[in-house]
Amino acid sequence: MLLILLLLFVLWLVGVPAYAWTQIARVDAAPSGQRPADQPGKTFLLVGSDSRAGLSKAEQRRLGTGSTGGQRTDTIMLVYVPPGGKSALISIPRDSYVDIPRHSKNKINAAYAFGGPELLVQTVEQNTGLRLDGYMEIGFGGFVNIIDALDGIRMCLPNAIKDQDSHLDLRKGCQTLSGTEALGYVRMRKADPRGDLGRVERQREMLAAVAKKAASPATVLNPVRYWNFCMATAEAIKLGRDTSLPEALLLALAMKQVSGDNGLTLTVPLSTTGASTPVGSAVLWDPNKSKAMFSDIARGDTSGLAKYAK
Repeated sequence: MLLILLLLFVLWLVGVPAYAWTQIARVDAAPSGQRPADQPGKTFLLVGSDSRAGLSKAEQRRLGTGSTGGQRTDTIMLVYVPPGGKSALISIPRDSYVDIPRHSKNKINAAYAFGGPELLVQTVEQNTGLRLDGYMEIGFGGFVNIIDALDGIRMCLPNAIKDQDSHLDLRKGCQTLSGTEALGYVRMRKADPRGDLGRVERQREMLAAVAKKAASPATVLNPVRYWNFCMATAEAIKLGRDTSLPEALLLALAMKQVSGDNGLTLTVPLSTTGASTPVGSAVLWDPNKSKAMFSDIARGDTSGLAKYAK
């Protein structure tokens, strides 16, 4: 009887995510034309879009998303898994002023609006010199549903936060954030004196916390939470058409490492945070430091990335 129960439990652990995998939407993310050469290890692009698709007007008001038309990328991150050594989670500020193929220079989050996932991938590859192996995207509503499926995420705030635009009124200290509160927390920037730079740090912090709770015994051993999380994730994300199941599992493992002491979290090195450009205030990458960082990754070496950690 114990062996039968154990077998059923293993089948449940494997069967639920296997079924969820079949429900994930796919998008074309691999650009055509010349691309950078493969580097050792695997490199993934994580995108949080500002899509309001599927959200009613009431839900947009409740979540504090606004009703801006079109679609841009609210969050852009690289996850690099080297052949050996620590995995790295790298934030690319959405206001990075870069060359966008066929569209001159602009903020990097405009690439998605101009040409969807394919142009965004091409833009990131062109400006980093790295070839992307996988792509994952999530919208506002999907993010909220994943957090709620985990029964919230516990975060420790160094200061109280009150931000009307993000519909936030949070006390100082440790507390469990609902999906709506978590979305406001990672999107807020006007009430943050560091603006977008403070926001990308909170985004990495939240992503690591989600990965940690998703892999915890409290989730894996709770059949209701396990099912809800797997299905909410499947409904929330979109994967590149070429992103395979082994690559998705490798990405999940890397996120678990980053949530602990076995990974690195950093931001692309910047030289200017309030540059005046034809498209408004933007941030500029440090040409020497960013090139050196991406060159290390291109060689498959993350041992020297800690100096860029922020």
